[in-house]
Amino acid sequence: MPGPAPGSPSGGGELKITIFGREPAAWLYALQALLAFAVTVPALGITEEMSAWIMTIANGLMAALVAVLTRPFVVSALTGAVQTVLTGMIAFGLPMTEQQTGAAVAALSVILGLILRPNVSPAEGGGQ
Repeated sequence: MPGPAPGSPSGGGELKITIFGREPAAWLYALQALLAFAVTVPALGITEEMSAWIMTIANGLMAALVAVLTRPFVVSALTGAVQTVLTGMIAFGLPMTEQQTGAAVAALSVILGLILRPNVSPAEGGGQ
């Protein structure tokens, strides 16, 4: 389960995101190593190109997870992650054009902006 690392502050401060006790980067390195091995086993049918697209999707999913758990929430971080995942899925046959992908990401930005805006307030005394 995603969550803060043991010993991290609960009321502000730095939040260290972990999945089953490991940082997201460690999981991505492990996946990359497994894919590198899988490419060498012809019976598995995983090509170098497939491996690259799987890593693209995995990176996008991890970025989305980090974006959702980060506070204050950054809409552009989540939309960038979604765009990365969609690009990888299109490589595996998701029937979307470049224009449809762009429209989906733009719509996500607008929806998130409308949902999050009432919950965002300027910092006290900011800019003065």
